[in-house]
Amino acid sequence: MSEPVVALGSTDEEYVPDPWARYGWLLAAIWLIFLGFPAVEVIQRTSDHPVLRVALLTLLVVFGIVYVLAFLTGQKALYCGWTRTAYLQVFGGAVVLVVIMALESLLIGVETLGMSAFLAALAAFSFPGRWSIAGVAAATIGSGALLSFSDLLADLWPLLLLPLLIGSFGLLIRTLTLSDERRQTLQRTLAVAAERDRVARDVHDVLGHSLTVISLKADLAERLIDIDPVRAKGEVTDIQRLTRQSLAEIRATVAGLRMARLSDERDSAAAALRDAGIEAQLPEDGDVVDPGLRITLAWALREAVTNVIRHSGARHVDVLWGPTWLEVVDDGHGLRGRREGSGLTGLRERVRQSGGRIEISEGMPGRHGPGTRVRVDL
Repeated sequence: MSEPVVALGSTDEEYVPDPWARYGWLLAAIWLIFLGFPAVEVIQRTSDHPVLRVALLTLLVVFGIVYVLAFLTGQKALYCGWTRTAYLQVFGGAVVLVVIMALESLLIGVETLGMSAFLAALAAFSFPGRWSIAGVAAATIGSGALLSFSDLLADLWPLLLLPLLIGSFGLLIRTLTLSDERRQTLQRTLAVAAERDRVARDVHDVLGHSLTVISLKADLAERLIDIDPVRAKGEVTDIQRLTRQSLAEIRATVAGLRMARLSDERDSAAAALRDAGIEAQLPEDGDVVDPGLRITLAWALREAVTNVIRHSGARHVDVLWGPTWLEVVDDGHGLRGRREGSGLTGLRERVRQSGGRIEISEGMPGRHGPGTRVRVDL
């Protein structure tokens, strides 16, 4: 059973696994009830030897402590990564358990095999990788081999079921737990990727539109500075306002707070197209659009208008919208086999997440080409 290591840090303070792993000692301690059977056997057989009784009972206590410590060390190593010390403590602990079982068996015989359940549990829950399966198999096979040399096989054969059942149960629980952790890790990875895509998409849309408008106004101000200083000053003021607005939008986008408004985008698009010298016809009534779809359509309007200003060479643009759709049509160059840029790719992803689709086709024929039609249906 191959396992990935979920690295949560190398110190106890950084080791903060899920509650299942945090309270794993309960899973280890629950099996300690089986130590009651060899303890009762020791007490019954050492009624005339108090020193031997104390020694053997002490060994049982040591057995339980070593078992729990090795169990928890292995659990932690599964999350934080295996080190040489962890290997030594877990496998060394298993060896100590076998030695104590052997010493106890000198008095109570094969009934000590009931303690093999601890070896199976330790292997199933705390051994690394495929060693867990090997450990459960070794505990079961070893118990069977020792029991076969006694005369009590017919009476004590159920003892073989203890390591087999407990080990199988442990391996099943471990497999389910690791599968759930892999699923959670994958979900977190996908969430991070989705958030990264969202930020990249939003930053592109915000900066692409804002920088395009700022560039247009800067060019216009440069041309007007000698012939109409007052108007040029107004354009510079607009540039300052747009710069501050863009900065605020970027901050809000990174924080996940920005929500585009269709009415605002309509006004911004009208101003940008006017500054670019493009005649535009835009609808006035944004209330006809479904309120739940306005944010997505606002982003679509921003990206489509930005592309018209940057790439189309259009002289005229018509913007239309309805309850669940938006259409931007220009009389520019058209696609003419050109590949879509990152802006349209991001817009397609945004629309797809909203359950919609984008169609791009020829628009209004103009002097420079067949034009472009961008239609978004949600």
